Amino acid sequence: MKADITKIPVQDIVIMLREWCNNTQEQFAQSVNKSYSTISKVETGERNLYLHTFLDWCKKKNITVTIEKKK
Repeated sequence: MKADITKIPVQDIVIMLREWCNNTQEQFAQSVNKSYSTISKVETGERNLYLHTFLDWCKKKNITVTIEKKK
């Protein structure tokens, strides 16, 4: 599956990542070594997410992140 995330809020990107992995918030939190509360707050926009953290989560979940320059 592929998604253009340039116009999607960060919290929705995290939800998409979690759902692609077929995980509940609790399952996802355990798999990326974070608390359920952290995942919940990121998904509701109450907490910011650093890019390096997001990329680490993607790596742990075998998700590839690609950046492409428009022509």
